[in-house]
Amino acid sequence: MMQAIGVVCGYGAADEILKGAELTVEPRQLVAIIGPNGAGKSTLLKAVAGLLRLKSGRITLEGRAIEGLSPRARAKAGIAFVPQEANVFPTMTVRENLEMGGFLESRAAGARIEALFARFPLLAEKRRQAARTLSGGQRQVLAMAMALMVQPKLLLLDEPSAGLSPKAAETLFDTIVAIHAEGTAILMVEQNAREALMIADRGVVLVDGRTVRVGPARAMAEDPEVRRLFLGG
Repeated sequence: MMQAIGVVCGYGAADEILKGAELTVEPRQLVAIIGPNGAGKSTLLKAVAGLLRLKSGRITLEGRAIEGLSPRARAKAGIAFVPQEANVFPTMTVRENLEMGGFLESRAAGARIEALFARFPLLAEKRRQAARTLSGGQRQVLAMAMALMVQPKLLLLDEPSAGLSPKAAETLFDTIVAIHAEGTAILMVEQNAREALMIADRGVVLVDGRTVRVGPARAMAEDPEVRRLFLGG
């Protein structure tokens, strides 16, 4: 479905955070990117979403080169990005946030909102509340629901459990698993590497802007070297 090949990019003209990163996401697959701080994990997601211009390399979606497309065009092509922070409009209601998520196809927004309220009863209960009144975990669910408004082929999640309590994080991971089970491909960067590998199909290890290992996620979680370097023993 999506492939990144030899991606080199950063946040300035002389800045190279990614130094040839590569990964592949197959249809209906959940891929977890792990690695040390500063490895370029979130940078790679932003490159796929179109928020960073590539210095070199290629990104394709269903065989079509998209590295030259704007973020809006990539969203229309089927890529939805949920950033780690500032991912909801705090003063808007839950329903208004979902309307913003569906701005690309406003005609279908009403029906999709009702479908998401059926999918996420908690959001339905709080539809008239401002997003700022939600808990951290609830805001993350709202952010993912906003992304689902465009019915993405590929959902990009950047550190979804960051700052959440263990219980809230567990609930959030259950939600991610459920979205994946419904057929949406997911590419996820997650600080809780162990949990990410346990729910993913494949794992990608990024170190110093380069892909150093790719493989089945469960096997990677049980690999002694990966456990020692990235999972805390």
